[in-house]
Amino acid sequence: MAQENWAFAAIIVCLLGLATLVGRVLRDQTQLGLNPAAIDAFKSRVRSWWVICALLTVSFLSPTITVTLFGLLSFWALREFITLTPTRLSDHRALFWVFFFFTPLQYVLVGWDAYELYSVLIPVFGFLFIPMRIAIAGDPKRFLERASKIQAGLLVCVYCLSYAPALLYLEGPRTTYSGNARLLFFLVTLSMLSEAVQLAWSRLYGKHVIAPLINQSRTWEGFLGSSATIALIGAALHQLGATPFAELWQAAFVSLLIAVMGFAGAMTLSAVKRDRRVQDYGTLVEGHGGVLDRIDALCFAAPVFYHVARHFLSA
Repeated sequence: MAQENWAFAAIIVCLLGLATLVGRVLRDQTQLGLNPAAIDAFKSRVRSWWVICALLTVSFLSPTITVTLFGLLSFWALREFITLTPTRLSDHRALFWVFFFFTPLQYVLVGWDAYELYSVLIPVFGFLFIPMRIAIAGDPKRFLERASKIQAGLLVCVYCLSYAPALLYLEGPRTTYSGNARLLFFLVTLSMLSEAVQLAWSRLYGKHVIAPLINQSRTWEGFLGSSATIALIGAALHQLGATPFAELWQAAFVSLLIAVMGFAGAMTLSAVKRDRRVQDYGTLVEGHGGVLDRIDALCFAAPVFYHVARHFLSA
């Protein structure tokens, strides 16, 4: 990595180290009356962040490694999404094509920097193929529900997430691989941080729950407070040279988008879990359920961030 990337990685390590220290201090301060279960959940989440950031740092050594890593994350997240509800035998061939053709091909096209192809592969060809293949199987029972579920999983877990590594291939007068790598690190870091900040604002000042039947921990105070906080953090990171954006307001604006879209992703996938009456999508990531539980904010933030950044950096 370039010197600027190592410096940014060092900042993230310091932040994670501070979060780890806070977790240990809170555990010992029993007089504060904090919920021990909440403290343990926070510490487990920080440990999972260490793992994710370590993997992401290694991936910056090569764009191929980055694309491969996100391809594996997409495959596992899609598996969690699809297995959340039972499938019928007539869906299996369509699922075979989804897992072993459309998912890898999407990331191959991202690695080839074929924007004209990967931007339409899934929402055009994939979305038309899935209902057609299920219909050919000859099973009409809950046809629309089954086809829609597979389409939604492919859209969120593969198509949307693939725009994160696609950041490495942005082209413009202000883009370099070093700067694009910082963009990816910027996106991932702020999407994770927005969840923690939202939780903190909701715990401290939250009074008005947005959708109690979907997620009782998401409040309007947490949403607004975390959005403003992440925008300020993004602006501060820009001042430290962590982004290639020309203007301070651009960094603040895209940071705000990350917070808003991350919130949208968390709420949307929480609604899916409530509908299926499950707590988590899986158990792969310690302290935070499955892979999809951990990257729900990133899935929604990635495509929006990509296209806004593409516009700013090409101007």
